Amino acid sequence: MPSEWLIVTLYFSVLAAMGLWGLHRMILLSWLTHPGPLKQHAKPEEPWKPTVLVQLPIFNEPRVVQRIIDAVAQLDWPRLEIQVLDDSTDDTVALAAARVAYWRASGLDIRHIQRPGRAGFKAGALSHGLKHSTAEFVAIFDADFIPTADFLKRMMPELQAENVGMVQARWGHINRDENWLTRVQAMLLDGHFVIEHTARFRAGCFFNFNGTAGIWRKAAIIDAGGWAHDTITEDLDLSYRAQLKGWRFVYREDVVAPAELPTTMGAFLTQQHRWAKGTVQTAAKLVGPIAKAPLPLKVRLEAINHLCMVAAYPLVFMLALLLPLSIVAREAIFNNGLLWLDIGAVVATTGSICWFYAATLKHAGQSIAQRWWEIPLAMALGVGCSVSQSLAVFEGLFSDDATFVRTPKRGDGQPWVTQIKLGRWLATSVMALYYLGAFTWVAYTGRWESLLFVGLLGTGFILVSLAQSKAVGRVEEAAALDMAPATK
Repeated sequence: MPSEWLIVTLYFSVLAAMGLWGLHRMILLSWLTHPGPLKQHAKPEEPWKPTVLVQLPIFNEPRVVQRIIDAVAQLDWPRLEIQVLDDSTDDTVALAAARVAYWRASGLDIRHIQRPGRAGFKAGALSHGLKHSTAEFVAIFDADFIPTADFLKRMMPELQAENVGMVQARWGHINRDENWLTRVQAMLLDGHFVIEHTARFRAGCFFNFNGTAGIWRKAAIIDAGGWAHDTITEDLDLSYRAQLKGWRFVYREDVVAPAELPTTMGAFLTQQHRWAKGTVQTAAKLVGPIAKAPLPLKVRLEAINHLCMVAAYPLVFMLALLLPLSIVAREAIFNNGLLWLDIGAVVATTGSICWFYAATLKHAGQSIAQRWWEIPLAMALGVGCSVSQSLAVFEGLFSDDATFVRTPKRGDGQPWVTQIKLGRWLATSVMALYYLGAFTWVAYTGRWESLLFVGLLGTGFILVSLAQSKAVGRVEEAAALDMAPATK
């Protein structure tokens, strides 16, 4: 009996914690009604056209390097410097050099900068480039982005206010409808940009630079301590350090920077693993300073919640482990097994998600009637990724490794075959088999109240396991180069 009570107690504790995150989603939606901060700058008497440095951190991106160089070369701004920060060890070097030479011959101030090693990875490349420019403002684009020509003209006016340290644009998706995975990713990212960023900005809370499609005031970077590489989310780390220093950030939801979404499960999990692990590393570094900062309580609580939200992945995994066991335990303790509570659990854990992403689709200008099916698919994907993401969370907690593993970009070619670690696939597959057995047992024994919940979780593990199986044991064409030794 003690073991049954322990299982039931843990099960309902996890449900309660996930219910709190659901409440937080509703709070974010309510913040969308805030009018947002007023402009703090006036139009200057004369045109304001300072020099803008555009940095392109590149590593082994032969399929997209020419595209991004050509895009930034056509930015409409009179005083422009461009740095191609190329740490590549493959054909990217020659491709980048050729495009740089072409645009230099056209009169553009563009440089191809290479370092002897990958010290500090992306953060190291950005920091190195800053030493070679006197520009006051720095725009950054990853290799998979295609900024429009008017990007700087629309974003730069926000930086006329001297206390603004960074302006972030919204991400767009050039391959949203390529397959089910890109559709779901686009909706998830829209949730971050259309709802979370907008809500936090309007409510006067901290939000983060997303590593690309933003413009920094160089003084804010320096004042915050510069780019650091002790986490693998250098963008999130610097964002919070700068805001703790008093720099104001501006979010422009109406300025969209198109980008490419990962098209395979391997590439997607590589990206998500890096983001989750780096977020935990940043939280371990900055939660203490944030908690002690002389800031309004709402700002501190939201910042801490933002940095700790990846803890939801271990909770989802615990819930998945406990659900079938809790059915047996409840029937051993209670006469009716309280299985009807699983219907309430479905509503509590998925209702807020459905509402949140329905609002996301609406605010992003998408048709809910045509895309409603992406919402349950997103929930299933989140469950299926909980194994890999839980490992990322624990790596972030207990490892100081900050090796940056890039997300391979497809460009106009076929998708990269990205390596899937056998252990992670096996763990996900074990959970898939666990839930196949649980679903069969629940259906066979007529425990209908629990069937929907078991089915939703099981679908997630099966979906991700099958998608991962295509790349188990296979190595991406450039994987060996990604993992080349580098000094931090």
